[in-house]
Amino acid sequence: MNQYLLSIYQPDGPTPEPEVLEPILRELQALNEEMQAAGVWVFAAGLHPPETATVLKARGEEVLITDGPFTEGKEHLGGFTVIEVDDLDAALHWARRLAKVLRNLSVEVRPFQS
Repeated sequence: MNQYLLSIYQPDGPTPEPEVLEPILRELQALNEEMQAAGVWVFAAGLHPPETATVLKARGEEVLITDGPFTEGKEHLGGFTVIEVDDLDAALHWARRLAKVLRNLSVEVRPFQS
């Protein structure tokens, strides 16, 4: 079995209104429960907004610490799910399901190194 990271990217900006967000969260919970029942779900979490990030980078002997996300962009990592499946095709199956639940948000699929 291989582990895959399903990264969820969302646009910068305010949180959607409750009437938009609540149905998505219900569907996401149902999908998480389905993945758990299928035995593929390892871990999932949403993240605080990018402005809460702290980035550290070594420069020689010093470590520079800055507030905010590593890159400037119009999207940020909003959350993730870790799954354990046989192969990329199985990971893509669950990623498709996740992308449908999350409507217009992008989902990136990447395997963990073994």
